[in-house]
Amino acid sequence: MDGRFNTIAGWVLGAGIVFLGANLVTHELFKAEHGNEAMGYAVNGSDEAETGGAAEQPIAFYLQTADAARGERQFSKCSGCHTINQGGANGIGPNLFGVVGKPIGKHAAGFAYSGDLSGHGGDWTYENLDTWLKSPKAFAAGTKMTFAGLGSAEDRANVLAYLKANGGGPDFPAAAAPAAGGDDEAAAAGDAAAGPATEPGADAAGAVAQPEPANANAATGNE
Repeated sequence: MDGRFNTIAGWVLGAGIVFLGANLVTHELFKAEHGNEAMGYAVNGSDEAETGGAAEQPIAFYLQTADAARGERQFSKCSGCHTINQGGANGIGPNLFGVVGKPIGKHAAGFAYSGDLSGHGGDWTYENLDTWLKSPKAFAAGTKMTFAGLGSAEDRANVLAYLKANGGGPDFPAAAAPAAGGDDEAAAAGDAAAGPATEPGADAAGAVAQPEPANANAATGNE
């Protein structure tokens, strides 16, 4: 009985040793083949942040479809500091009636502008107003205005339309449509519009000119 038990135990122990050895060999082979590879799955686009939208166009582009009524709603964010009615009093900020096209930092008589703004120079063009509305601190670092700015170009254009509606100003600048696909696509479109190139030696009608005989005079009998 003991002999038979010892035999069975020996077989079980031997099988265990073989199984363990096979596992160790398999582990070493896998490690040798894949040890330097990163674990997990690569995710496309994970190295760069998605912008989520197209690049911003110049403000002239957005002014073509600007809506003064929407601009009035945006201006409600400014009405705590600014009046915009003709002859309105200055508040924490200056009255803004007719500000478009006027000298920067000098529009509202009697208002104490910051030195950075009054000394900026130039006029309140649509481009300057757009830059100002986007980030007053970036436009004039020492400004007293604490408003952080409007990040949306469409919102800024609507506010500019509202300012123009309250006191006038220059016409909106014309804006060309944005390029659809950059210089390469524009060049390709131009080539397509021009039509296929003619072969070397083709005349104005597009026919290929035929070469003359090697000895034309001999063929005609004339010198």
